Amino acid sequence: MRAYPGRMPDRPDDRPVILLVAAAHADAVEREFRARYDRDYRIEPVTTARAALDVARDLVAARTPIAMVAAERRLPDGGAVELLHQVPAVVSTARRVALVAGDEYADALDEMRAALLRRDFDTFVGIPRGARDEEFHTALTELLSEWGWSVARPTVTATDVVAHPGDRGAAAVRDLLDRLGIPNRTLDPGADEARAVLESAGPGAALPVVRAFNGRVLAGATPSAVAEAMYGGFDSIPDGEIADVVIVGAGPAGLAAAVYAASEGLSTVVLERDAIGGQAGSSSMIRNYLGFPRGISGMRLAQRSRVQAGRFGARFYTGRPATAIEPGPAHEPEHHHVHVDGAQMCARTVVLATGVTYRRLDVPGLDDLVGAGVHYGAATSMAREMADRDVYVVGGGNSAGQAAVHLAKFAGSVTMLVRRESLAETMSDYLVREIAATPTITVRTGTAVADGGGDGRLQWLVLREVGTGELTKAHADGLFCLLGAEPDCGWLPGGLALDGDGFVLTGRDVPRDAWTGGRPPASLETTLRGVFAVGDVRAGSMKRVASASGEGASVLPLVHAHLAWLREQEYREGGPS
Repeated sequence: MRAYPGRMPDRPDDRPVILLVAAAHADAVEREFRARYDRDYRIEPVTTARAALDVARDLVAARTPIAMVAAERRLPDGGAVELLHQVPAVVSTARRVALVAGDEYADALDEMRAALLRRDFDTFVGIPRGARDEEFHTALTELLSEWGWSVARPTVTATDVVAHPGDRGAAAVRDLLDRLGIPNRTLDPGADEARAVLESAGPGAALPVVRAFNGRVLAGATPSAVAEAMYGGFDSIPDGEIADVVIVGAGPAGLAAAVYAASEGLSTVVLERDAIGGQAGSSSMIRNYLGFPRGISGMRLAQRSRVQAGRFGARFYTGRPATAIEPGPAHEPEHHHVHVDGAQMCARTVVLATGVTYRRLDVPGLDDLVGAGVHYGAATSMAREMADRDVYVVGGGNSAGQAAVHLAKFAGSVTMLVRRESLAETMSDYLVREIAATPTITVRTGTAVADGGGDGRLQWLVLREVGTGELTKAHADGLFCLLGAEPDCGWLPGGLALDGDGFVLTGRDVPRDAWTGGRPPASLETTLRGVFAVGDVRAGSMKRVASASGEGASVLPLVHAHLAWLREQEYREGGPS
């Protein structure tokens, strides 16, 4: 075996493996990987595709995690495309990278792009020709980061959850933490490491007990209590403060609005009832978002956006839903009141970015098993627990497709249940192709869930053929429901116009009898002056992450215009007090 400067000594260890498959450029490839990754990963070099598959099988048999398989385009017994296509049959969670020599790159582009569309691998990169090829390493570290978040157990924890196995409350808390990108671990109450956490919570503390990264210890923890403890309690809202803009909802639309509002010097507050990132934050991989050619997880996108908004000065308050908007009276039009349970926020403008919620199945037997095999949303934190199990995904949109592809990396089988006759009616083409290329995913069109149950957790489903009404019973270990969208607008004031499906009307879609002076509201403005709607909650929106982000950015000129109008009104009434 070759030796390189700085290489760690050979020793048995539990580091995840990066399997390198290279022949003609073996020395350059191994040198590049060892220089950057040898501390945290075990580098295993081989020279042929056959040897790579044999080593991978041995590693799997030994329960050694494989983080990545990187293969040179040309090998003595084949090539990267053929090899990497076979890797998921051995280890479905490893990230797959094709390595292309510089002198072949131009000629290989068409082949590589076609293989990428077939999902034969995750990405392809050029083999570095010299030192400090940061583009090469950016591609690799992004994949390794995504593997570490979605597959590996955290080696460093920021938050501890003490709970008995199978605790549904603890599972909900872990799902929140994973969506926030916070490394966490679950400790059995009898474990030595749990003792200090339980002592901090006090005698007789109700489980689950959570010790957050900021040191706070919560007994009987709920997701909302954990969210509020980590990102700002509503009780800390200063009395009498009037924000330039209060954004209700921290999905892509709300986060984009926060970034642009705060960056332009507006005092900006974001209210979020759940995890920052909204539904998009639970997407395992978004591949068609502008600027991320290798894709980005919803969690990473939300995490980066939150940090970006925070650096500009936006403040986040999480864990409680907004319950009402009280419009400013005619004699005091300069601000509205946004209410949450036990607190209120005054705002000169309000941006509604509350998104949508997944529809419920309305099957009583399954409602009793939510958190015990039945989940609404992608629940990416549950994927590892579905290893080798039979899983069902209900829904035919992009969120359902992303969930199915992610679950297929772990589950023995994934069955998608779709009421329509084709996925292509409601799903992006790249996801339809990816699903078709994943052998462990089966798509059943024209099928719905009629019943289900189990002894303490999900064990079976009854499926109904939509066309014939025929019923069949199937074994099921997990059910993930992503059934389409409905808005959560029941809390909004009566003067705010909604369409027949409950989405917020804006601009020219507002009924003419609600126009002012014969003119409609501004494009994203509701029937309440100074209250805007962006993203999925808005009637007529595209229901895509990119379009929601675009609307969040586009609302800022309208906010500025309303603030200018308020200043003009104040001036006409005698100037500032």
